[in-house]
Amino acid sequence: MRDHHHVIDANALQDRILQLESEHSGLDRLIDKMSDEPGFDDLELQRLKKRKLKVKDTIILLQLQLEPDTRA
Repeated sequence: MRDHHHVIDANALQDRILQLESEHSGLDRLIDKMSDEPGFDDLELQRLKKRKLKVKDTIILLQLQLEPDTRA
């Protein structure tokens, strides 16, 4: 039963990673679009960049949970 629970957890982690990767891509496109527009809101752009970094950090942490470090 424990193995089944582990598979469900791994699937849930993978689903969350996919959601976050989609959000990261969307933020990337939005940041590019805002940067190209004259008179863009610099503060909002900074917030979006910080959010993008946080999303990327979360993706990395979740990936590490799926692929634990095997080095001794």
